[in-house]
Amino acid sequence: MGPLLVWLQDVAAVTLLRARRTLLRAAILFCALLLLLWVSIFLYGSFYYSYMPTVSFSTPVNYQYRSDCESASSELCSFPMANVSLLKNGKEQVLMYGQPYRVSLELEMPESPVNEQLGMFMIKMSCYAKDGKIVSSVARSAMLHYRSSLLQTLSTMVFSPMLLTGLSEQKQLIEVELYSDYKSDSYQPTVGAVIEIQSRRVQIYSAQLRIHAYFTGIKYLLYNFPLTSAVIGVGSNFTFLSVIVLFSYLQFIWGGLWPPEQVRVQVMMGDTTRLQKRREEAQRRMRATASAPNLKYEKDQDAPADRPAESEQTKGDLDTLGAISSVGESSQNEEDDLNLLRIPEVNASDDSELEQRASQDTSLRQRHGPWMRLH
Repeated sequence: MGPLLVWLQDVAAVTLLRARRTLLRAAILFCALLLLLWVSIFLYGSFYYSYMPTVSFSTPVNYQYRSDCESASSELCSFPMANVSLLKNGKEQVLMYGQPYRVSLELEMPESPVNEQLGMFMIKMSCYAKDGKIVSSVARSAMLHYRSSLLQTLSTMVFSPMLLTGLSEQKQLIEVELYSDYKSDSYQPTVGAVIEIQSRRVQIYSAQLRIHAYFTGIKYLLYNFPLTSAVIGVGSNFTFLSVIVLFSYLQFIWGGLWPPEQVRVQVMMGDTTRLQKRREEAQRRMRATASAPNLKYEKDQDAPADRPAESEQTKGDLDTLGAISSVGESSQNEEDDLNLLRIPEVNASDDSELEQRASQDTSLRQRHGPWMRLH
């Protein structure tokens, strides 16, 4: 039972160690994914906030008019006029450059006999820039909706409880569209507007200026399909960031998908080995030439024509050895290795052998692609 318990203890220890490693890797992966998701949401939110203009803007319109006239009639002394600022908090512009907007004025008017007899009246709006210059002006007509006396009587009888309790009033909400496609100029941005009602008998409860953006293209999709756009945007950011992190991890751990340094090291090691062999062969030929017997030397004296050939062979070996030694010190340069492989030898058999080795070295350096293996 002793060896069995020891074996079970070792198995449990190994299993526990693997489980701890697995949990640690899972926790690291979960934290990395959570961080990528948070960054993706932050990037999409920043893009949406900077790209999407103000969707809707509403501000009250407070009319002013002169009341210092001596007339005792119900007419006003001047046209009601209001100056409206189109800046948020006095700094940020409401109208974005190049974005079309729909501008309308809502008038809350009582169904009084004066307004019923008023008929049509004109509403004029003039937009101005920072220097006070008028950049755009428009005028539109408006009037109360017609209601007959019988309809008014029936409506009063039906809604009399609500009218008596103050839950309802006899008034109408008139909406006048001033601009259907207004665009602010980038050189002279609109910062305010002057709204004037060209009537001295008009009676109003309140007025509201509403500006609504008219979206097209990507802005239309972002505004009308916010959930789908958010899912697609966050998913795209998450995928892009995940790919960047994955490639960075591979570059840090493995040196990339297809590390070129390993191939270069293998080629350099092979070149060093071949250079050493050629150096040894050159030294062996030199020693064999230097230790030739005296008899051969005497025979060579009878044939002086062969002497230059031997000296030339010895000189060629010396040159070859010197070239191999100089290039062996700088074997990291591939161009010097290829030039060394083309150094001529003395004999024809040696020439053919070196040419064959040079072709092998050249084929070894040819890397046709990351999917090919070196032979």
